[in-house]
Amino acid sequence: MTELGRGEQTRRVIVEAALRLFGEHGYEKTTMRAIAGEAGVSVGNAYYYFDSKEALVQEFYLQIQRDHLAEVERVLTAGGSFAEQLTGILRAGLKVWAPHHKFAGKFIGLAAVPGSPLSPFSAESAESREMALDVYRRFVSGTRLKMDPKLREELPEFLWMAQLGLVVYWVHDQSPGQERTRKIVELAVPYLEDLIGLSRMKVFRAMTMRSLGLLKLLNPYSAHIGTAQSEGTRT
Repeated sequence: MTELGRGEQTRRVIVEAALRLFGEHGYEKTTMRAIAGEAGVSVGNAYYYFDSKEALVQEFYLQIQRDHLAEVERVLTAGGSFAEQLTGILRAGLKVWAPHHKFAGKFIGLAAVPGSPLSPFSAESAESREMALDVYRRFVSGTRLKMDPKLREELPEFLWMAQLGLVVYWVHDQSPGQERTRKIVELAVPYLEDLIGLSRMKVFRAMTMRSLGLLKLLNPYSAHIGTAQSEGTRT
């Protein structure tokens, strides 16, 4: 194994150890020393790879995105309708999250704290957020479904936000194997495909634009970008 390969393996071992301890003892009570001990590495080695617990969680986010991307590649390569591909993308997300269901709620709690660097909308989460958005950008750019051009432009961001909402529901889903969440995907995606198809009809254009405006308002990440762009315009 190369040095790079060993380094990546060590990073993953440390992250997995941290996740176990976060699940057992909580994020706040878990120390870097305890994580190092659980991973079988020195404290110095743990800090060499991750300078804080927040960095560990961010690496977990990235690992999830890499694993999701590997699954999504097969979905996009296989082709299919809008609904078939989107269903495949969302199912792939549920698949990579599945081993972490027991303690995923703890991460949701941390990410929900206003101003938290662990929020999916934070500057610190930019890399994992962009990886997730790129999945939907590729999907939307390649879909044959006809839609309003403005909606096509904004749709990747909306689908990413929908995925966040799905994850929150999945965290609370106590049905066997989170089957209820999977059923929601199966029922909701074809309905969404129908609505998007209607967006190109002139009679629905005004409603489509109002809906996009509302979605932008609901997305704090978009609000941040809009503010930054406005400030940049004024300078």
